[in-house]
Amino acid sequence: MKMLVVFEKKGLMRFIGHLDLQRAMQRALRRGDLPVEYSQGFNPHLLLSFAAPLSVGVIGEKEIMEVPLRERIEEETFLSRINSVLPDGLKALRVRSLPDDHPAAMAGLFAAQYLIQPQGDWAPLPSRVPDFLKQDSIPYLRRTKSGEKMDDLRPMLYNLIPRENGLMATLALHEQGTAKPEALIKALADFAGVTVPPCLVTRLQLLDRRFAPLEDA
Repeated sequence: MKMLVVFEKKGLMRFIGHLDLQRAMQRALRRGDLPVEYSQGFNPHLLLSFAAPLSVGVIGEKEIMEVPLRERIEEETFLSRINSVLPDGLKALRVRSLPDDHPAAMAGLFAAQYLIQPQGDWAPLPSRVPDFLKQDSIPYLRRTKSGEKMDDLRPMLYNLIPRENGLMATLALHEQGTAKPEALIKALADFAGVTVPPCLVTRLQLLDRRFAPLEDA
């Protein structure tokens, strides 16, 4: 069996990278004396998997981690133990016990919902959203391991709604394409003819192909 863990990553913890997040979770699972499954071989390690890495500096409100278990444990006990040893900024919000053959969360991931909060004057941006979305193509420069290339953001932008406190965006997050909030805000700022503002980005939740919460799949 395995435990699906929905957790938040906030405060100063949003500035740690994915490898440091893995180490923090591994340490908490060991300190919490939880019955986790280790790999076989000369260098056993905890077998954790995350639905999607979170960029450094981005707040995560409902991130997903899966933890293989060697024996059954009550969900309430698991939740209490891991939260008692997690550092400030990391907190398990919900856990869900699943059979080993339940599809991995990563396999069902399709999109993510973000709140993008520009800092400073961003008044010109909301009024330009309707025309921005009418475009058939939104070219942008994508960075890859082999260099930079032009790509189209429009097929990966599923929704963009102005809110009082920022912009709510639903962006692709799957093998066929991934859109990043920083690429979206740059494209929108360029379209509006304004300087790209610094932004506070929060990943609100991960979504499956039905645009339903991934943790409930």
